[in-house]
Amino acid sequence: MNRRRFLLSSLGSTLALPGMSSLMAKTVGGSVQAAKGAGMGARRFVAIGNLLGYQTKSLFPTTQGRNYEKTTLLEPVWDIRDEMTVLRGLDHGVKGGHFAVHSFLSGVLNSEAQNRPDGNVTIDQFLADEVGFETRFPSLTVGSEGGIHGGCQIAWTKSGVRVPPVTNPAELFEKLFVTDSKERQARRAEENQVQASILDSVLDEANRLSKQVNKEDKDKLDEYLTSVRDVEKRLELRQRWTNQPKPKAPFDKPANRNAVEDLPLLYEMIALALQSDSTRIATLEIGGDFMPQHLGIKKDWHGLSHHGNAPEAIADLITLEKYQIEHYGKFVARLAKMNDGERTLLDSTTVLFGSGMGDGNSHKNSDLPILLAGGGYKHGEFREVPREGINKVPLCNLFVDIAQKMGVETDSFGSSTGRFA
Repeated sequence: MNRRRFLLSSLGSTLALPGMSSLMAKTVGGSVQAAKGAGMGARRFVAIGNLLGYQTKSLFPTTQGRNYEKTTLLEPVWDIRDEMTVLRGLDHGVKGGHFAVHSFLSGVLNSEAQNRPDGNVTIDQFLADEVGFETRFPSLTVGSEGGIHGGCQIAWTKSGVRVPPVTNPAELFEKLFVTDSKERQARRAEENQVQASILDSVLDEANRLSKQVNKEDKDKLDEYLTSVRDVEKRLELRQRWTNQPKPKAPFDKPANRNAVEDLPLLYEMIALALQSDSTRIATLEIGGDFMPQHLGIKKDWHGLSHHGNAPEAIADLITLEKYQIEHYGKFVARLAKMNDGERTLLDSTTVLFGSGMGDGNSHKNSDLPILLAGGGYKHGEFREVPREGINKVPLCNLFVDIAQKMGVETDSFGSSTGRFA
């Protein structure tokens, strides 16, 4: 058992039987998320996050309700304010500065996720497990692998594995629009057949071992078999799409430039992925390789975030942040112009925008900046919820609400205490 390992490199996972204390084996293992489908006109979800937060003093209004005032950072999205809601007071109650930003879509720190049934799964991957089976890609994760504290960490599976991102427009273009050659399709079909045979062998051996282990290890083996079945579902999904042509590209393959200039193009291709039903779940992380120099700002983003209340640094940050918010607004407006049957794509798509960092200067992960658009919600307001005490509302309560609107039956997610009302 210690030597038996089954490598499925093109599925991005290693399958091996878990350790059984009753058989004196070492622990190895792995899993891939499951997926099952929805239908035509299905709900969609997009989340956008950045690493270093926003200047909340220049973002949040002071007047609640529909008559809230225009702030400096809301200026770029003022024309779409009826399509979105500004939310204040939501967070996960976690601490850790840069190392807690990864909890933005999960509500759970990596270090505290080991003994949780769903680990630190993020809401995008949770939804992809439930409603992603009918599309070529159960989810799309877009971001960079550069910058501070490693690469894009916005998306995590139930097994605690970071979902590697598509890192640039050219790569995303190929993923969405470039169909494999006949030769490559034949190779992938052969790979699928081999991997299906490997899975059969894994299941056979696991079923044989189930007759030899004690109850504790039997439970562990049942969890492992669930992971194997998840891999089977992913393989079935890939087999389904191997010979299916991808949508026709609406433009030529783009050249990669930099994270600042590429941002509008990444948004456009995510919109096209939703419109073509290539996926219904997507995330975009604006990471540490977002260089202010491409906006005419001399200092680096991370250095600016530790502004110490220096007016010049804050002014540069507001320029940078207004650019990011502007293109979020353009993305929302773009979805509002795309048809999805008798409604718009924005009506079908919940778009969450914010950060796991509430204050980059002090490294606080509380009072997160959150904008919510689309999804059939009633918008046009600034809403502030209690930030402390027994009435505090966790951000994960909003994730429960989003999941239920997506048709996923769940009463809890992450650190939720109920459904956001």
